[in-house]
Amino acid sequence: MKNLLLFLFAIGIITSTYAQDPETKLKALESKDSTLSMQNDTLKKHNLTKSDSTKIRIGRKSITIFDDDENTFVRFPNRKYNSKWDIEYRQKRSFRGHWAGVEFGINGYMDKNQSLTMKDDVWYLDLKQARSWNFNVNFMQYSIGFGTNKIGLVTGMGLEFNNYHFSNPISLKVDRDNGMTVVDSTYIKGSFKVNKTKLATTHLTIPLLLEFQIPTGDHGHRIFISGGVIGELRIGAHTKVVYDDNGKNKDKNREDFNLSTFRYSYTVRIGYQGLKLFANYSPVQLFENNKGPEVYPFSVGLILFNFN
Repeated sequence: MKNLLLFLFAIGIITSTYAQDPETKLKALESKDSTLSMQNDTLKKHNLTKSDSTKIRIGRKSITIFDDDENTFVRFPNRKYNSKWDIEYRQKRSFRGHWAGVEFGINGYMDKNQSLTMKDDVWYLDLKQARSWNFNVNFMQYSIGFGTNKIGLVTGMGLEFNNYHFSNPISLKVDRDNGMTVVDSTYIKGSFKVNKTKLATTHLTIPLLLEFQIPTGDHGHRIFISGGVIGELRIGAHTKVVYDDNGKNKDKNREDFNLSTFRYSYTVRIGYQGLKLFANYSPVQLFENNKGPEVYPFSVGLILFNFN
């Protein structure tokens, strides 16, 4: 769309230029790798590189569009002279954060002593960490720049999917007598061969991030670093057990299991070009206070790609 607008803009300039008296035309610039522009009564020189350019041909004429980190330029040939002159189409790059996209990683939780090893009264929550994965789809983003395109706030919405694969052949249930979330040892007592058992949760997420972008001089690419908080609303949860009992069986139980309805997580994100990482940690318990085991969830992984 940007190139189309620039194309139409350039056509208009060409048409009006041909109609002008040659004496009033801009002076020809001899340099082919730079352009001059007038900014606040100051003549500035901009270096142009072919790697940042897009060329549009109109018959035997061509229009070249150059992009740098701050501006966009349109270059087209002068019909009257043999050299070239440039017109600057000034388009200030707006701040665009990094939230909308797809993320994949691992998730888990730590006990009250910040240990990844589940001991004592939470032994049954020990995880198969490599199979406990996190998948996020951040489908909405809104960026607010602070008068610059390098610093700003980022918010939006997303969906977070967490899978906690237990290493023990157990599941979870809510004790009907005291309302507590406790271990379900049915599969141990029945001597079943448990192939898979997990707790899965789904949350709607809303972030508030402060993001910094550092130019690298590499054709407009930047390093970004952001941090902030993510508000989370639980919208689904279930347990699933796959086991053998004279054939393959699957038990799936949809319940809230006293999981915290609302929580928030601290997040840190960093990336450059194709390598982007995130880490989230929640100081809010996975289960409601005094209604289940005391563990605190986290997730780390890769930002596979951004929608912007």
